[in-house]
Amino acid sequence: MTALNTVGVLRYSAFTTDPSGGNPAGVVLDAETLGDDEMLSIAARIGYSETAFVTARDDAARSYRLRYFSPRAEVAFCGHATVATAVALAEHAGDGELVFDTRAGAVPVATGSGGATLTSVPARSRPADRTQIEQTLDALRWAEGDLDPALPAHVAFAGNDHLVLATRTRERLAALDYDFAALEAVMRRHGWTTVHLVWREGAFDFHARDPFPVGGVVEDPATGAAAAAFGGYLRSLGVVTEPTRVRIRQGEDMGRPSDLLVEVSADDPRVRVTGQAVRIPQE
Repeated sequence: MTALNTVGVLRYSAFTTDPSGGNPAGVVLDAETLGDDEMLSIAARIGYSETAFVTARDDAARSYRLRYFSPRAEVAFCGHATVATAVALAEHAGDGELVFDTRAGAVPVATGSGGATLTSVPARSRPADRTQIEQTLDALRWAEGDLDPALPAHVAFAGNDHLVLATRTRERLAALDYDFAALEAVMRRHGWTTVHLVWREGAFDFHARDPFPVGGVVEDPATGAAAAAFGGYLRSLGVVTEPTRVRIRQGEDMGRPSDLLVEVSADDPRVRVTGQAVRIPQE
C-alpha cells in the first residue's frame, strides 16, 4: 500500500463555512513516523495547495510541530493549513490555545466556534526593486499603468516572502491570466511563495488573488500567510496607525469565496489572521 492509503488524511476548507468555498487543505494529525519523501508524496497525491503534517506533539501542553508541503515542495509556513489543523485538533481535544512549532517559528493559535486565530511571526516589508516589478508585470501580462500608486509594490514577510502588487481596478484583478512558467521562474529567482495581488475596495477592505505556480497550483483561493504579510505591509506603509481590522475577500473569481480577517497594530510586529474551517465530505 502507498503512504496515502495507510495514513489518515483529513480534508478541510479554510476561511469559509462552506466546503465548496475557501481553500482546501489536507491535515495529517499523526505524522511522527513519516519521512520527507512520504509527506511530499501524500501532498502531491492530495493535490491541494498545501497539506499540513503534525510530526511531533505534546497534547498536555497543546504544543505541536507542524510541517507543510505543497504538491512540489515543503513550505515554511502556510496560513490556511494552520487554521485547518487547529480546527481539526480542536474537534478532537476541545477549543483553546495551541502553539505550532513551524519552520518559520512559533505560531500561537486560538480556537473556538469552528474557527481559529493565528498569530504570525514578526512581519516585515520592504519596497520591491524595479527589476522585480518589471519581471512580474511581464509574467502577469500587466502594464505599469495597472498598478495603484497609493499602494507601492513591496516584498512582505510573515513566515514567507510574498510580492504585494496592488491594482487600480477590480476588473484588472478579475481578469487574471498569467504566464505560469514565466511567473514561476520569477518567483523562484526571488524566493517568493506567492504574488499577493490586491484591489482596495474601502479603507480597510480588500480583494485579493494569489498565484502559486511554485507550488504547482495556478492560484490559492485563500492565503493566510500572505494575509499576515499584507498586514505587516500596511503597517510599514503607515496605512495602519492604530489597532485595525482589515478584511480580505479572496477566491471569488475562481468560484471559492473566502473571508480573511487580519488584525494589525502599529506597535506590534506580529499580525493576527482569523478564519473558519469546515470538513470536506469524503466519499
